[in-house]
Amino acid sequence: MQATHHTTPFQKKQFPIVLVLDAITSPANIGSFFRLGDAFGIEKMLICESSADLQSNRLKRTARATIKNVTFEERENSEAACRELKAAGYKIVAIEVASESIPIEKCHFRAEDKIALVLGNERLGIKKELLELADNLLHINMFGENSSMNVTHAAAIALFEITKRLQPVP
Repeated sequence: MQATHHTTPFQKKQFPIVLVLDAITSPANIGSFFRLGDAFGIEKMLICESSADLQSNRLKRTARATIKNVTFEERENSEAACRELKAAGYKIVAIEVASESIPIEKCHFRAEDKIALVLGNERLGIKKELLELADNLLHINMFGENSSMNVTHAAAIALFEITKRLQPVP
């Protein structure tokens, strides 16, 4: 029998992870980020430099009820947001395929790390200024012909890898 959200054995946790959405424009993608943020117990989501309508029905349908569960802020400047987070002790982690990026599974995180996970615009990726500000520039190894995937899919993989490493080993 399929489980419901009332019968799952999952333990609620919150991780010191802030999602920084750099100029994400698709309401459906932002709705998916709310779902991911709730699923992975993130601390907060910063929606930066976005033209998306946060009241759109598409966003609300995709997010479902998670829009009520995930703390979020709209910010005008993604670079300023990342600088604030860095000053507050967050590691800036950017997910972008680049010549200097390393595979996400090779990055070491400690249980006490605070992470600002930066994800870029659907077409243009993460701005150069944010890549230069990043403490870690990571990519997800892919094995097909394409060198990119949907930004929410990349976020799901990254959140899985990061939260798995932030949990203390018993």
